[in-house]
Amino acid sequence: MLTETQKETIKATIPVLEQHGTDVTTHFYSRLFEDHPELLNIFNHVHQETGEQPRALAYSLYQAAVNIDQLESILPLVRQVAHKHRSIGVQAEHYPVVGEYLLRSMQEKLGLDADDPVIEAWGAAYGIIADIFIQVEKGMYDAAGWEGFQPMIVVDKVNESSEITSFYLKRENDEPLPSFEPGQYLSIRAEIPGENYLHIRQYSLSDEPELPYYRISVKREAGPDGRVSSWLHQHVEAGDTIYASAPAGDFTMKEGSGGAAFIAGGVGITPLLSMFKQETTRRPERPLTLIHAVRNEAAAGLQEDAAKAASAGIRRHFVVYEHPEQPDAGDAQGRITPAMLQEFLPEDTTEIYLCGPEAFMTAVYTQLQSLGYNAEQIHYEYFGPGMALPVTN
Repeated sequence: MLTETQKETIKATIPVLEQHGTDVTTHFYSRLFEDHPELLNIFNHVHQETGEQPRALAYSLYQAAVNIDQLESILPLVRQVAHKHRSIGVQAEHYPVVGEYLLRSMQEKLGLDADDPVIEAWGAAYGIIADIFIQVEKGMYDAAGWEGFQPMIVVDKVNESSEITSFYLKRENDEPLPSFEPGQYLSIRAEIPGENYLHIRQYSLSDEPELPYYRISVKREAGPDGRVSSWLHQHVEAGDTIYASAPAGDFTMKEGSGGAAFIAGGVGITPLLSMFKQETTRRPERPLTLIHAVRNEAAAGLQEDAAKAASAGIRRHFVVYEHPEQPDAGDAQGRITPAMLQEFLPEDTTEIYLCGPEAFMTAVYTQLQSLGYNAEQIHYEYFGPGMALPVTN
């Protein structure tokens, strides 16, 4: 238990974390990987290079400080991060090491002594939060469909668009596949020739559960972020073996009433299509709307699959092309606007699921709020370290 004095000390660091939190976490990761390079086999290198991971950790520290009187308030964030930790193989023994380097980085970047009350208070808080993570992750490890990274056979490889390819996966010896919740992902571990460390990436499961295969639909990214996606596109073929951990993720359907809508930007359609298809099977009487915003016709993957799932009258599918190759392509052109949303979304829509690039999600989230949808009705997924959209509720 934290003392009241320790809580007040931590709350007093909120302005410091707002201003210097990312400096602390960037320094932390640099020191951690310098002394423990083996951890680069777990963490996403690109998220370090772009600063996404340090920003996400700084955000988590800030949320812990803001909610230090009621740490149960951060459980949704804990569960989101814990899913990622379980999927990449973070273990209980990693937490003391992380804590040591995090506190040392606070000392060094904030100019504090080891026995400063701020360091002592954050050390106590870290111990409590680490125990929460360890217990939550233990439950996830116990419930996982299999342990660690297991071999998966690529039974088919299908080009979906100019930049998206689907990989159909089965377990060795055709062992049964554990079920999953639509919206979840697989972590794929890649050992790429010429690279010093393993690379792990998360790819959404893009088809329904209870099928004899898993399907991931991967966009080939450019630059350093495309190390794994380019390897999959160029070097992995049907018949090859890749390694995956069991399905993970907390971006899943809620048990709501009324209609549901799924709004995707680009490859963000992958988890939403899984949700859309499963919901058409599970609750065929429920009105559903799928809106897919994409650059142009060549880049629009999985459209035939989506259109087939939307064949019934109460299930609707719309495509918005930002830069169409044909002037009359799709259901609308340009970027999504409030007017488009008013036209496409039925009045009985009570839940909205949103996935795509951050700028896209921020714009659409803001538009939905202007149309009267509240934060409890809008659920979204980041393709990256978990954070909150920079929007007001």
